[in-house]
Amino acid sequence: MQIKEVVLRHLKMNMKFDFTTSFGTIRDKEFILVEAKDEYGMSGWGESVAFIAPWYNEETLKTNWHVLEDFLIPSILHKHVEHPDIVNEMLLGIRKNNMAKAAIEGAVWDLYAKRLGQPLATALGGQKKEIEVGISIGIQKNTTDLISLIEKAINEGYKRIKIKIKPGKDIEILKEIRNHFPTLPLMADANSAYRLDDIERLKALDEFKLMMIEQPLASDDIIDHAVLQKQIKTPICLDESILSYEDARKAIELGSCKIINIKIGRVGGLTEAKRIHDLCLEKGIGVWCGGMLEAGVGRAHNVALTTLSNFSLPGDTAASSRYWEKDIISPEVTVHNGMITVPDRPGIGYDIDINAVNELTVFEKLYK
Repeated sequence: MQIKEVVLRHLKMNMKFDFTTSFGTIRDKEFILVEAKDEYGMSGWGESVAFIAPWYNEETLKTNWHVLEDFLIPSILHKHVEHPDIVNEMLLGIRKNNMAKAAIEGAVWDLYAKRLGQPLATALGGQKKEIEVGISIGIQKNTTDLISLIEKAINEGYKRIKIKIKPGKDIEILKEIRNHFPTLPLMADANSAYRLDDIERLKALDEFKLMMIEQPLASDDIIDHAVLQKQIKTPICLDESILSYEDARKAIELGSCKIINIKIGRVGGLTEAKRIHDLCLEKGIGVWCGGMLEAGVGRAHNVALTTLSNFSLPGDTAASSRYWEKDIISPEVTVHNGMITVPDRPGIGYDIDINAVNELTVFEKLYK
């Protein structure tokens, strides 16, 4: 196929609530929506998960727009694309900028699946008809509010709860959660808030029988995580440290983790996400799909990826209605008893609500 046009849209969506982690609070979600059109006028859709500030990694909405406009779109526009897997190869000359790459590659994957008349999940090699999902809860003002949110999520059927922690907001909070929910599948996400000097505090988390502790140490580290994993019982899950297949391979060989969180944007797209999934399957490392507060398009891509066989742990792909009064897809992503039914229509399986997109668009630009 040939990519004849690309449209970039800067959208701003109001969240239902503030989402607080160890690195800051997010109140509105601004992001780039990518639409790629082929020679027949068919559209594929992708979503950049970069935030407006470099909290999570070095990428931002503005840097993604620049890289997409000046480098990535010119690299694929009017070029022959045999398969989405070669998009990675076409973009090899541009280093990193994984979230920008994932956004354009995701649009190509959606377009490819639509041209085949297949659901994106099927085009990726997934076989699940429904997927288990959990929920991520940010740092709260007090434990009472946190317990209330957890109880609500349990009643809604979510299969596991992830809470955000940082030094001083960890041991006592987890103790209180366990007092209320002794057997709840529970994980803690530190977003790199600790150092190896905090090892005694991290050892203390073992008593809470967590499914995992996610990215406790530096965002670019795999060495200290290997040291830490040898001294704690709780499985370490790596997130920010894994930007590629090679990062995953090295972390596994060093023993830096027992679980890997695969985020499409962080690793540069669905093709690299599949490669990491396959490696972890071969090495006996569990994987799950993390969330980046995606709107409907990014959420749909996460659903499709999670249908691959080694996604054995519930991901962060909660229902659209948890975050947004109105999403940009129709129907919205819904959760029933902790499960999402995988759409069986071609591509991402959801229609784009173009009226909602237009209402939320701050700026757009066409490239042809």
